[in-house]
Amino acid sequence: MTPARTHLVWDWNGTLLNDLSLVVAATNAAFASVGGPSVTAEEHRVRFRRPIADYYADVLGRAVDEEAFGRLDRLFHDAYRAGLTTCELAHDAASAMASWSGSQSLLSMWFHDELVPTVHTYGLSGHFVRVDGLRAEVGGDRKAESLERHLAELGVDGESVVLIGDSIDDADAAVSVGARAVLYTGGFTDPARLHASGHPVADTLTQAVTLAQTLP
Repeated sequence: MTPARTHLVWDWNGTLLNDLSLVVAATNAAFASVGGPSVTAEEHRVRFRRPIADYYADVLGRAVDEEAFGRLDRLFHDAYRAGLTTCELAHDAASAMASWSGSQSLLSMWFHDELVPTVHTYGLSGHFVRVDGLRAEVGGDRKAESLERHLAELGVDGESVVLIGDSIDDADAAVSVGARAVLYTGGFTDPARLHASGHPVADTLTQAVTLAQTLP
């Protein structure tokens, strides 16, 4: 099938990379550093949102300013890096990518200088015409501006794009550039939240690509 939209943008964390357990553990390490509570994976999926500082403030029950978030973000990423080698790709990531007939790229809100070699380690670099991560020292913001820059660098119009990701923020970013989104239930967001968004929802990445191929 030739898709109506010819370019597919993949999300990384929680989508191609199955790292929910590590993200929750690293989040809890950051919370513990300030005497905060622990969250379960299901609690995280219900409450997580961007900007991440807003999520942290919700869980901690107090405002998280830029300085405080910077400290928590560094602690999160230290814990995340320590466990990264335990993570595997989503079980059907390779077959899902192989089933798309157009071009593909990867856009993550993880640090670019760490993302690129990690994607290479998993043997995926050859699938993507471009890989972009966060080019900043502190993360946590929304994805829309990054997606706009990503497509501009590719020279791709948003109306030819489908984004597959696991968060409402992924869908909001897609809408902001005229793209479509398919949301994947295997990542960081509770499926009920994804279904309530009104965007197409898939339980597997292969199903997500199949849906993406049918979008006008």
